[in-house]
Amino acid sequence: MKPRVGIVGLEFGAEFIPIYQAHPNAEMRAICQRSAARLNAVGDEFGVDVRYDRFEDMLADPEIDLIHINTPLHMHADHSVAALRAGKHVGCTIPMAASLEDCKRVVDAQKETGLVYMMMETVVYSREFLFVQQLYRSGELGKLQFLRSSHVQDMTGWPAYWEGLPPMHNATHAISPILCLADNQTLWVQCSGSGQVFQRMQDSYGSPFAVESTTLGMKDSDLRGEVTRSLWAVARQYRESFDVYGSLRSFEWEQVHGAGHVIYTGETPERVSVPDFADRLPAEIRRFTTEGVYSSDGETAHLSFIQGSGHGGSHPHLADRLIRAVSGEADPYPDAIQAANITGAGICSHQSALSGGLRVALPRWTISERQHSEVVQLDQSTEPPWRGLSGLAGQTTTDTGVQS
Repeated sequence: MKPRVGIVGLEFGAEFIPIYQAHPNAEMRAICQRSAARLNAVGDEFGVDVRYDRFEDMLADPEIDLIHINTPLHMHADHSVAALRAGKHVGCTIPMAASLEDCKRVVDAQKETGLVYMMMETVVYSREFLFVQQLYRSGELGKLQFLRSSHVQDMTGWPAYWEGLPPMHNATHAISPILCLADNQTLWVQCSGSGQVFQRMQDSYGSPFAVESTTLGMKDSDLRGEVTRSLWAVARQYRESFDVYGSLRSFEWEQVHGAGHVIYTGETPERVSVPDFADRLPAEIRRFTTEGVYSSDGETAHLSFIQGSGHGGSHPHLADRLIRAVSGEADPYPDAIQAANITGAGICSHQSALSGGLRVALPRWTISERQHSEVVQLDQSTEPPWRGLSGLAGQTTTDTGVQS
């Protein structure tokens, strides 16, 4: 039977309605929003007849198998736990929760019920991530040597509860590509806070920092990742990026939107056009990798979609993976423990920043027993692919290569 989907939260959440409607293996069943005006406007626009203005009523609907949660971040844990305990599978927008305690509640509820929980993290389904992941898995990058990511954002115009939020409390877009590309988990973090947000914001969450930058230490690995996040009072074009430095090739995100990403072979740069990966999806939803629900004129599009440049075509990939997970055809990705590790890395990073940069270990329950699988190792016997390239002749290089 096709999973029957309910969506709660219809600002960003409305982006997914037509994707589920078009998906050949899902049924778009119901929507939920506290504002009756918004609820009915969205229901009328997309032809969804089953509508709830109370989440409790949606949970009681026996015709719903899966609930996709897009509510404010401080509600994520309560709504996820309530849905799981009501017998519903869960897909929840980022972050998993706003505290370690709440992350643990979700992890425990998922374990107890055995139902699917998936954090709907856009970056690891973006065309850029899928492109670099493909390069890495094919061996073209060689051994991963260092990973860097950033998420620089101006939250002006967002709901008031965002004001003063510690940057690392909403850092999953920057933390997830590092961990998921390396197929690894965070063991510890060490973070510095820098600058100050506006004075009026500092008491909201007890956090003064305009920028937080953290180092991720990974399980059973010599690899490190560096993550930088800001939300307020930083002059910079929106940038949700990651850089990947390998022994054979490296990938760097464009500095300015539209300038083009760069692949380095040795010291030689080449701008690359990242392909779309719609062919990995059912034909009925492939169009959604390049078009959103709302217009791009800024009048109806959600801010997260405008600022995130469409989230890299990730929305139909997310919906498809969630449907396949509920149907038993794939694992949820990120699952509950992965989501807790990604979200917890940010929460612990803020703790580290408040302590002046002391190293903070993640709770044991955020780390699964699975072994990560590094795709390639450094090999001192193989010629690097840039040996003899124009402009590099005669330079001294280190002989590095890959070994499957």
